[in-house]
Amino acid sequence: MDTDRLRQYLEFYQDLGIKTVYRRDSPPPAESPVVHPAGPPGESLLQIMQDIGDCHRCRLHEGRHKIVFGVGNERAPLVFVGEGPGADEDAQGIPFVGRAGQLLTQMIEGTAKKEGMNLRREDVYICNVVKCRPPDNRTPEPDEMEICGQFLYRQLVTIAPRAICVLGGTAVKALIGHKEGVTKMRGKWFKWRDIPVMVTYHPSFLLRGYNQAAKREAWEDLKKVLHFVYD
Repeated sequence: MDTDRLRQYLEFYQDLGIKTVYRRDSPPPAESPVVHPAGPPGESLLQIMQDIGDCHRCRLHEGRHKIVFGVGNERAPLVFVGEGPGADEDAQGIPFVGRAGQLLTQMIEGTAKKEGMNLRREDVYICNVVKCRPPDNRTPEPDEMEICGQFLYRQLVTIAPRAICVLGGTAVKALIGHKEGVTKMRGKWFKWRDIPVMVTYHPSFLLRGYNQAAKREAWEDLKKVLHFVYD
């Protein structure tokens, strides 16, 4: 990074009240809070990806194969945010490509078609709270979400979508901070930095055979967010 660009970053973070900046090869100690800054003006997704680099900021890098940054239309008016990569995503470096991802694709494209919209998966943007696969697909720890969340925040600021659809409880905690369960929050609108946020179930939850009612609810949630964004 050249000197002028570095100065721009530092001045921007200073304006946000951030007094400490950690080097990529020197992650913050566990007891230090990680501040989630907005992206500097004019920042691109490519610049954010380059800033992540070969990330060793938290323990999740130890077992990962690939960093899973995000995929889709970089100017999408709708962004889906999930929890973290699974085995298929870790192998391919692309979010939501396993069974849950195939269901998400069906939900997006199928619901859009039924509602008379010409919308494909590649027209939206899809990413996760954490960019590396947690061991055994466990839930990300709070410090992992904090450290990786700064990049998610920068992605969302850069894309500036009309709405965000959060998939599951981990994404809810990362963006909204509510402790209520998804069942109570789903289908309702919240806000993240003035961007409307719709809460619904994670597709992996919907794959369980006993969740047929939840499937219908998720389709209703998706219908609501698609009409809000694309009508």
